Amino acid sequence: MATESQKGMVQTVLGTIQPSELGPTMTHEHLLINFGVMFNPPPEATTQRLAHEPVTLENLGWIRQYCYSNLDNLLVLDEDTAVNEALLYRRHGGGTIVDATTIGIGRDPLALARISRASGVNVVMGAGYYVEAAQPDEVADMSEEHIAKQIIAEIQTGVGNTGIKAGIIGEIGCTWPLTRNEEKVLRASAQAQVETGAAILIHPGRNEAAPLEILQILQNSGADMDRVIMGHLDRTVASLDMLREIASTQCVLEWDLFGNEVSYYQPSDFDMPSDAQRMDFIRAMIDDGIGDRIVIAHDICTKHRLVRYGGHGYGYILEHIVPRMRTRNFSESEIHSLVQGNPGRLLTIT
Repeated sequence: MATESQKGMVQTVLGTIQPSELGPTMTHEHLLINFGVMFNPPPEATTQRLAHEPVTLENLGWIRQYCYSNLDNLLVLDEDTAVNEALLYRRHGGGTIVDATTIGIGRDPLALARISRASGVNVVMGAGYYVEAAQPDEVADMSEEHIAKQIIAEIQTGVGNTGIKAGIIGEIGCTWPLTRNEEKVLRASAQAQVETGAAILIHPGRNEAAPLEILQILQNSGADMDRVIMGHLDRTVASLDMLREIASTQCVLEWDLFGNEVSYYQPSDFDMPSDAQRMDFIRAMIDDGIGDRIVIAHDICTKHRLVRYGGHGYGYILEHIVPRMRTRNFSESEIHSLVQGNPGRLLTIT
């Protein structure tokens, strides 16, 4: 059960705030992340030199196609850059960022607090573990109950001795096929949700069947399904029928790769949709009556998508997508639900 001081509030890295204070909210981003676990060196001898070059204007075009094959691109660790990018987001009207970086990929509570303080952007930090390849070795020996208690403590008392509390469970990392450790963390996350009243954010494996398998595990473990966010639908599901089946579990649908307009998706053979196609999927789901269970974001986790390195930044949705939604017959109330109302409900501790 949520603590009295958190119930009905949003837990940010600087303390609790009223849901009305969130403003426009991106529900899946990374202000800081060490994404080296995704490094995939290029096999061609002629491009291997690009793997260890810094991100520059000269190699940016190549990196946009092969973003996981340049190690520097995967290290988003500069605090001053994060502050400047958050300030640009705020300039476009942004109020809150959910930092989905979890244990094993560079989560830094103290740095997130400094970034929030310097930029004026609310930051909600995630709790839990990413995919098994990024998990510390000790997770294999930890019990489900131990992991649940750890997540609960991070939300209710803070991470380690920092006093800085997480406000969401996730992103909880899953691969395909799901590993034993990942399934254990999923069940522990459901336990922690029951105890804390926090929402769960999921990173599914790269297979269209992955979301339903994960949702079934969470449901069987007692999770509150309308507070489970199924992320990365953009690169996982291409069928309206499958989206409707996922939605039938009562979970929240998240399209969180806005601004990624490169159809080639390096980690799998899935064709990445365009922003126009993302909006078409969202329009169809709203027309199905589930507009109150959709959220959107960019999932910025590489340098090349930051404004400093020639990318679109955290303000892209507010700057470019919201105006396009208006020309595509999205109502103001529908847009408000996507960027503020729905995130506000999900981030409110129950």
